[in-house]
Amino acid sequence: MRKYGGVDLPLAPPLQPMLAKAAAAVPAQPEGEDPVWSYEPKWDGFRAIVFRDGDEVVLSSRSGKDLGRYFPEMLAAVREELPSRCVLDGELVVPREVDGRTRLDWEALSERIHPAASRVTLLSEQTPSQLVGFDLLALDDRDLTGEPFARRRELLLDAVGSGGRSCHVTTATTDASLAQEWFSTFEGAGLDGVVAKKLAGRYLPNKREMIKVKHARTADCVVIGYRPHKSQPGIGSMLLGLYDGDEMHFIGGASAFTAARRIELQAILDPLRLGEDVVNDGEASRWSAGKDRQWVPLRPELVVEVAYDQMEGDRLRHAGRFLRWRPDREPRECTYEQLEVPVRYDLTDVLAGGAS
Repeated sequence: MRKYGGVDLPLAPPLQPMLAKAAAAVPAQPEGEDPVWSYEPKWDGFRAIVFRDGDEVVLSSRSGKDLGRYFPEMLAAVREELPSRCVLDGELVVPREVDGRTRLDWEALSERIHPAASRVTLLSEQTPSQLVGFDLLALDDRDLTGEPFARRRELLLDAVGSGGRSCHVTTATTDASLAQEWFSTFEGAGLDGVVAKKLAGRYLPNKREMIKVKHARTADCVVIGYRPHKSQPGIGSMLLGLYDGDEMHFIGGASAFTAARRIELQAILDPLRLGEDVVNDGEASRWSAGKDRQWVPLRPELVVEVAYDQMEGDRLRHAGRFLRWRPDREPRECTYEQLEVPVRYDLTDVLAGGAS
């Protein structure tokens, strides 16, 4: 047993979740053989590992932070609806009804991360969260991480069943064609794609053992600076970085903001300036001669999700497109490993006869 605060379970927080690597298509099952893959929708929320030991409940984020302070209603729901001693991997989401249909509301979920206790209490009533479970890691005194996923899912369904008002189990299938159909049809509900897991796979924390297929190429990046707009108030572009080990690498920028958004973003970013009079001269190789190469460096604390088309070497080929802030991500989580296309390769690897 590993004891953490009041939690005495086979697994204890902080526990890093198993991760996924991006792919361009849903992986197919082998023909004429038993299924290899289990497919499920990719939920667009905050990843959370739930630890329950009686009345003691911990909601742990990907980075090990306690999410319970922001989702008090979920602490109560876990006590009511989940087994008395368990560790469950899942996603916190906020559903909202739009035009008579229920879909996920990312903005409402993001707003739940608020420093004021009074605001947290109000939002817990106005936009209550739900938990979608997709893996069971421990039950009673039993560590399940060494069991195959197929068995873990059976136990998850037995333990949680159809769920209650707030805690649920994701749907899943071994039918690749149905998973491909989900990839298209579930987007309207606010889901993010499809995840594939090996039925025989063990649970490996912090390892990219799953496959994710998303509707577009996106990356979570650290905001490392901005370039002021040359002719209007506000920022011109947001400068982005990714970690390679302990080293931060500039990968490109995000731009194409409205005039009002440029001013709004500068107000958000300026408190992170390294100094009011600190302005860097940029990299001459990245900006044409004659252009203003100055940029304002920021403390690497904010994470943003951007859409991008392709990588060229270790940088974005074209400017990324701002999608949303990611308050559930830590800057150190923003690494090259998340990218679909490898960022380092040799030309001979893609020429005939070059690859072994």
